Amino acid sequence: MSEKTIYQSMPTVALRAMVMFPKMKLHFEVGRKKSIAAIKAAVNDKQKVFLVAQKDATVENPNEKDLFEMGIVAEIKQIIRNGESGNIRVVVEGITRATLVRVCESEEYFICDVAAKKSYSVPAEMDDYAEAMVRRAKNIFEEYIEASAKLAKEVAGEVFFSGDIDYLGDYIACNALTEYTSRQFILEELDPVIRLEKVCTILSREIELLKIEEIIDRRVQEQMDKSQHEYYLREQMKAISAELGEGEDVLAEAEDYKKRILEARLESSIENKLLRECVKLSKMQSNSADANVIRNYLDECLSLPWNTRTFDNLDIVSARKILDEDHYGLEKVKERFIEMLAVQFTSRTPSAQIICLVGPPGVGKTSIVRSVAKAMERNYVRMSLGGVRDEAEIRGHRKTYIGSMPGRIVSSLIQAGSLNPVILLDEVDKLGSDYKGDPSSALLEVLDPEQNNNFKDHYLDFPIDLSEVLFITTANDASTIPAPLLDRMEVINLSSYTLEEKLMIAKKHIVKKQRLIHGISGRSLRFSDDILRLIIDGYTREAGVRTLEQLIAAICRKAAVKICEDKVNFVKLNEKVVYEMLGPVKYKGERVEKSDLVGVVNGLAWTSVGGELLQVEAVVMDGSGKLELTGSLGDDMKESAKAAYSYIRSVAHLYEIDSEIFKTKDIHIHVPQGAVPKDGPSAGVTISTAILSALTGRTVRHSVAMTGEISLTGRVMAIGGLKEKAMAAFKSGIKTVLIPADNEADLWEVNQEVKEAVEFISVKKLEEVFSLALSGERKAAEKKRSKVTIETKEKRSGAVAQ
Repeated sequence: MSEKTIYQSMPTVALRAMVMFPKMKLHFEVGRKKSIAAIKAAVNDKQKVFLVAQKDATVENPNEKDLFEMGIVAEIKQIIRNGESGNIRVVVEGITRATLVRVCESEEYFICDVAAKKSYSVPAEMDDYAEAMVRRAKNIFEEYIEASAKLAKEVAGEVFFSGDIDYLGDYIACNALTEYTSRQFILEELDPVIRLEKVCTILSREIELLKIEEIIDRRVQEQMDKSQHEYYLREQMKAISAELGEGEDVLAEAEDYKKRILEARLESSIENKLLRECVKLSKMQSNSADANVIRNYLDECLSLPWNTRTFDNLDIVSARKILDEDHYGLEKVKERFIEMLAVQFTSRTPSAQIICLVGPPGVGKTSIVRSVAKAMERNYVRMSLGGVRDEAEIRGHRKTYIGSMPGRIVSSLIQAGSLNPVILLDEVDKLGSDYKGDPSSALLEVLDPEQNNNFKDHYLDFPIDLSEVLFITTANDASTIPAPLLDRMEVINLSSYTLEEKLMIAKKHIVKKQRLIHGISGRSLRFSDDILRLIIDGYTREAGVRTLEQLIAAICRKAAVKICEDKVNFVKLNEKVVYEMLGPVKYKGERVEKSDLVGVVNGLAWTSVGGELLQVEAVVMDGSGKLELTGSLGDDMKESAKAAYSYIRSVAHLYEIDSEIFKTKDIHIHVPQGAVPKDGPSAGVTISTAILSALTGRTVRHSVAMTGEISLTGRVMAIGGLKEKAMAAFKSGIKTVLIPADNEADLWEVNQEVKEAVEFISVKKLEEVFSLALSGERKAAEKKRSKVTIETKEKRSGAVAQ
């Protein structure tokens, strides 16, 4: 046994997960206060320090029981200070083994009594065995290098050229063993021969582990495509996890999904499908792409409001009160929804009818649906379809695609949180279609009460019952909705508002809403009926009330500025103040001619924002019998003009029109606002009247407007959009409107206020239109022209007779 030397009061540093050996250099960072203080004390006292490893590396403040007994007396070679963190980096060199005798002090830093330990000398009879052990160690180390390929060449050279058995065991342990507990095990052995035996044993076990790793790598490599690096790494982790028995996290996750599926009480077919997905998930690597696909799929499926419904409020009185409070007018729509509630109350089954609200922008289509949901106490979801061109937007994508998700119908159910919400399909007339499919065709199943109880989303891949959902659609123009889709819906037309309706809407709803938004009380800003009429007539030309609301909001903003800047309590609105806030009046009250003119006729047109007054002008001039058409007219309107021209030529003798005029004169028909495209056959009667007026010189009554398609024989045929056209005539101050006799049945849709102010006369033939619209007097210029024409005709006849 070696002699002992006692080092009194030697500073001690506890190492975490590190073991030092004699004659070896070690670089490590010191961060704990006790360790830093021990290093500083050692520097001041012969540069010697005792380094000993902790039994548990996680202990932050170790005591004597937490330290191993065997350590190293080392000499401090270099200290580097880190100014930012306050830590120091130390370079030490081991001198000799030493055992911890006792801890003398541990307040500021460890001061320990240690006993130096020298390795045993090798007996003479063991020389051959020791030499054989050295050779064996070198051979094993060579195998280790081949298996690991992680050691530097300098380390291998040091081992192969060293013959010191004492140094060799420490050197191999220091450079080859990775676990600090294994190093401590070697450090505590003082017999160099036995120490080298232990090193060889540990190295042999490390070599076997490396071979197992190589088997794992080979197994993975055989299954992998070498070009897919990411896939290779994933499979390598999978194989390692299989060897180590990992994967409990995925199993727990799959079990949680299974529990949630069973708690949802789904149909057996759906439940079995989702449980099969859980089984797939349990067999996958946690971070694999397929596992994420299944997680997203299960999350979406379980987010559906299975067996969750709201209870309908079928109180008719309460529903009518809510609808009347939220909207003025719209009686036809309100009555239809009240009927729906009454039928549901009597039959105890949800309404299966799909309702489509058609009307110009701003008349309250969207807001009335929100009020219906409020009255029924159902959840409400709005789904805008404007510009949707992909069928997958409705039916969803198949979950195998990257970034796939459910369609908007299923997403709306998830958003609503119940199986019986009110879903508004807004702007259904603006659906598009391209190479990705036709979304309107996908809606056929959704909006068919006979089929939507078995709607299948591509992403979910199982049927969903939509029969309890109240679908309501909106559109501006029903003619652009595909016929099969339109056939599945009950269309309710909403017309544009009259002046009085806009006035009541502004008083009851818009003004109150904007005052509340801008924080202005009724005393601070009052809108009289005259001011509201001025805003409606002078600054708006719309079917609805959106622009009106914007203007009232602008007045509220400017009033708020006045209240703040001028320190006043109220703003009095009059015409002058309105002009200052909104600028000069944009639209004049009178839009029709104030006198009867030749060749100028008031027609009526339908647009997506309501009806419009459309004047048609015709003039006769010298030429070669051509018919000129201008004003951005469409094909239908051009054909109507040609038909009117041909009809007038066929009956010219009845109105004392010389047939020669069609050879020597050109007729030019123009529809003002040439930049605006116009089309449709309903201007036939208007164009005919304008041509006859221009040819005969008879003026057209400026208080008369007309609409109707014509045939080549002069019959007046039915048109569409009578309600909107009648409203346009009313707003323009027209007193008489000529309509086709076949449209008399449509007059019941016309607003009562319009019917009281405007006289509607039904006609069957163009002769009736001419007698009602044309005056008996001719203009002086036209009389002169007719006289000249007759005289010319008489002279020509005389010349022929002679």
